[in-house]
Amino acid sequence: MSALGPLYVDGVALWAPSLPGWDVAAPALRGQAAAAPATTAPQRPAPALLAANERRRAPDGVLLALEVAAAAVADAGADAATLPSVFASAHGELAVTDAMCRTLADHPLLLSPTRFHHSVHNAASGYWAIAAGCHAASTALAAGPYSVAQGLLEAAAVALADDAPVLWVAGDSEACGPLASVNASRGLLAAALVLSPRPGPRSCWALALALVPDPAPPTAAASPAARALQANASAPLLPLFEALAGAGRADLQLAAGPQLGLALSLRPHVPARA
Repeated sequence: MSALGPLYVDGVALWAPSLPGWDVAAPALRGQAAAAPATTAPQRPAPALLAANERRRAPDGVLLALEVAAAAVADAGADAATLPSVFASAHGELAVTDAMCRTLADHPLLLSPTRFHHSVHNAASGYWAIAAGCHAASTALAAGPYSVAQGLLEAAAVALADDAPVLWVAGDSEACGPLASVNASRGLLAAALVLSPRPGPRSCWALALALVPDPAPPTAAASPAARALQANASAPLLPLFEALAGAGRADLQLAAGPQLGLALSLRPHVPARA
């Protein structure tokens, strides 16, 4: 497959309890600063788009997605209401699924409609559309361990096909209960990019993508801050964000399937002066 792109990175965001925001994450992913200590790190994000009572009810995956989506859109100076989006998650809301299964097994008549609508895979996409007032198209994608790469490929294809910026969000929460034995995801991690087919005043990186058959092993995370998050299902995004936190050229590869890789070529871009 020929390369897709270049696309231009207009907005960047990342959130984990040890890296609560890109301002904290970027130097840590460069190896220049320590991540937040576990004793002082926030346990969940608190996206300002949601009212306090909604934040209390919303599951971790929704909070993660809205936190990074809003931050990336703000970083890009984009209009959230008109931005198409792609939300990728390997497992969705595992804690909600576990709670629903326990209720079905023990007290099926007590199953909550709220729990059910939190359990669907496009819950984060739906919350984003409502909170941001967005009527643009949105995709919720799951591809197991290949979700990061497949979500990024989908976002790139949409941006180039529609010749318009796209919001890409990837994130996963922690597996719990019996699901933890079959879903290897620990902790909280999410990240987002606003990708545009044309350079703009905030474009600092140019990104090209290409599918590679029979690829070499995926690029490994290098910084201690990123390696500490490797147990999360969305950890494959970390090498890309380490590169975005740096200042030089980077060539990376993500796993996109059992015998398929997604090659990423990242180059600095100097925004044109107004």
